[in-house]
Amino acid sequence: MRCNSTLPAEDEEILCDSCKPSDNINHPNHYTTGKVECIDAIEAATEGLTGIQAVCTGNVIKYVWRWRRKNGVEDLRKARWYLDKLIKEVEER
Repeated sequence: MRCNSTLPAEDEEILCDSCKPSDNINHPNHYTTGKVECIDAIEAATEGLTGIQAVCTGNVIKYVWRWRRKNGVEDLRKARWYLDKLIKEVEER
């Protein structure tokens, strides 16, 4: 269906992704592109992990997930920082 950005708000579910208003609290666009929401992927990936291992794993996923839609290379550097911290944590155990 072709997007019609002049539709009333109650019909926004038929708008294309780029025309939908972003809900920056509940469903920010940089976390909801695609069929899986980032929070659901993080939940699955951190199952069975605790503490700093869960935090670092979740943050690596988060920053890699959103880098193209939010902060670019800055998010990739943040992901690398958390990945390096996770590697150090695992090696020290």
